[in-house]
Amino acid sequence: MSNWTKSDWRAKPRIQMPDYTDAAALNAVEAQLSKYPPLVFAGEARRLKKHLADASRGDAFLLQGGDCAEAFDQFSADSIRDTFKVMLQMAMVLTYGAKVPVIKLGRMAGQFAKPRSAPTETINGVELPSYRGDIINELDFTPEARIPDPAKMLQAYTQAAATLNLLRAFSTGGFADMNMVHSWTLGFADGAETNRYSEIAARIQDTIDFMAAAGIDADTTHEFSTVEFYTSHESLLLEYEEALTRIDSTSGKWLAGSGHMIWIGDRTRQPDGAHVEFASGVQNPIGLKCGPTMTSDDLKALMAKLNPENEAGRLTLIARFGAGAVGEHLPRLINTVREEGANVVWVCDAMHGNTIKSSTGYKTRPFDSVLREVREFFGVHAAEGTTPGGVHFEMTGQDVTECTGGVRAVTDEDLSDRYHTACDPRLNASQSLELAFLVAEELSNLRNTRGKARAAS
Repeated sequence: MSNWTKSDWRAKPRIQMPDYTDAAALNAVEAQLSKYPPLVFAGEARRLKKHLADASRGDAFLLQGGDCAEAFDQFSADSIRDTFKVMLQMAMVLTYGAKVPVIKLGRMAGQFAKPRSAPTETINGVELPSYRGDIINELDFTPEARIPDPAKMLQAYTQAAATLNLLRAFSTGGFADMNMVHSWTLGFADGAETNRYSEIAARIQDTIDFMAAAGIDADTTHEFSTVEFYTSHESLLLEYEEALTRIDSTSGKWLAGSGHMIWIGDRTRQPDGAHVEFASGVQNPIGLKCGPTMTSDDLKALMAKLNPENEAGRLTLIARFGAGAVGEHLPRLINTVREEGANVVWVCDAMHGNTIKSSTGYKTRPFDSVLREVREFFGVHAAEGTTPGGVHFEMTGQDVTECTGGVRAVTDEDLSDRYHTACDPRLNASQSLELAFLVAEELSNLRNTRGKARAAS
């Protein structure tokens, strides 16, 4: 869009965004942010887009995961390391199952803002503005804490920059060595309750041993000890996004410098709204959450707006329907994409449609429901002859108790032990890795089924 500018969204209807009371303070923060370096670079975003184009054809698979909402008070090198570590383990298992490269995309270094179901919340008869993430206001239930503070954007930028710096170091500094990653996974599969996964872990070890015997190891092959790792977040707070948007000197196109991929939530995907307007003009890969209320007409309008040139890898459709509802909604959206001849990556968000309140009063997500939605997603694509391109999870490397179930079963009564999330419940490290093994089985089954069909034809 040659005539698009990064402030065009301001003329469109805006929702799920704060009303800052101090305009001068907001203007000062935006001016300061606009002088800061971008957090990511155009070449990285283009490379991610190329990998996503591969995923749309089944030649790669996307693993997108990380925090529901990053918090200032939980920020530490250890938490970044632990989430990165689990994502590497998951990616190795998925690579084995899919037999294609796995794109590693963190919900990190920018996932600070959250849409809310209501603008206010009431506790003990007191009504206050909702908490919208640390980049906007504070979790404490006081009138002062809930006032939107533009200065928090500067703190979010600083934390995002530090997170990216550490992730880049981990990606290339030896932490991602394949032997080390698999040794962590073997530790998970050694337990009595997880021995059903030990066979896959042993096969992966055999593959690594074979490559080493053939002279392919960290000493001889760069790819054996380094990984490409990308970041993503929901582009909800558009003042922050605009301030970090730059012209790419190589292509002359706009780049959202806040993250490699940005996505539009199911609540903010109005075709004539501010969030879609902003995303339409940047060259980054764009994600689009698709919930049960997404109609075929909506999807057609959004694809035309967000990817008018039908560029492969540009648009990722992140389906989030809830276990038991995938078969009702996903086929009609697949048919819409097919009718339009659109290039998209299909990804399953098995978290957001499966949130319930536990018997002990905590918001949680049952592991079995998450797994069921993933399996339904794969089943629909198998029936439609289309390509399941990836999975999207809210997860952490920490040993939290926020989602119930898994082989190391978390019960409703356990939730209070280590319930640390400020927003939605996340899979812990064990649940995340178990899910990777189960998704790997789905990928392997799909590959075998399609291989037999090709052989028969």
